[in-house]
Amino acid sequence: MTTAKPMRVKVVDSHTGGEPTRVVVDGGPELGNGSMAERLERLRSGHDRFRSAVVNEPRGSDVYVGALVCEPSDPSCAAGVIFFNNVGYLGMCGHGTIGLVATLAHVDRIRPGVHRIETPVGIVTARLDESGEVTVGNVPSYRTAKQVRVEVAARGAVTGDVAWGGNWFFLVEDHGMEIGLKRVDELTELSWEIRQALARAGVTGRGGQEIDHIELFGPPDRPDADSKNFVLCPGKSYDRSPCGTGTSAKMACLYADGRLAEGRIWRQEGIVGSVFEGSVSIAGGSILPSIKGAAFVNSEATLIFDERDPLCWGIRR
Repeated sequence: MTTAKPMRVKVVDSHTGGEPTRVVVDGGPELGNGSMAERLERLRSGHDRFRSAVVNEPRGSDVYVGALVCEPSDPSCAAGVIFFNNVGYLGMCGHGTIGLVATLAHVDRIRPGVHRIETPVGIVTARLDESGEVTVGNVPSYRTAKQVRVEVAARGAVTGDVAWGGNWFFLVEDHGMEIGLKRVDELTELSWEIRQALARAGVTGRGGQEIDHIELFGPPDRPDADSKNFVLCPGKSYDRSPCGTGTSAKMACLYADGRLAEGRIWRQEGIVGSVFEGSVSIAGGSILPSIKGAAFVNSEATLIFDERDPLCWGIRR
């Protein structure tokens, strides 16, 4: 009896402000042609175990965000990408795009300059500087509801805004908690309760889409920052970075409230003390956020998928 040869997948790992990105550079499933949104659905429906195998234990962890590099359908783009995590898929990922660009430079696929990246929610731009810093021009961002009140179990009412920054966010400032690493467990519990409360109350993003990111804000620790945040991601892990799509959603709210002028720099501190620089421009009535940060490649690896291993495709929840 012959045994199937193990599958090998090449990945490059990096971190952006402390948040890891694992980029699949070779060995991913064949997803055919079409848009990144169409290919994401093919990955979800036909190859979801691949997602799990790449980012879940025993090869990964709940913190990992995966990025599958694809040939873009738009020839003006340097690459296409599908982002995923421990429980599913992301329309866009700011820290992940910065990590992707650092990885593409690391493997000599791009050089400093401006590049277009095709994502499932649209084309974004990424300027790679000689210094290694990356500025991501994100998809249009906006707020759909202001000061939404929900009842959180054992905590009472919490008020926040619903906004899109490439993913759906509920942004809360009146939570009454300190934003700091020593409070991560309590912040996670509160954020998870808020997410469940939103679902119970039927509060959604546009078109009934689930709000799967919760963002809590407080005063910064760094004197050069404007705010500090805690972001709970869909799989109940917190973002170590200041969160690119979350900062985009925040800036959309600030602009809508007249608290952030076009072109003004907003410095968003994350839970581990790293900072993204953000700003917005306005075109055709749309709010277009930009996020600047840096990623550092920290490993290259070949993942081996041996189907004799009962946990070959990852530990799923």
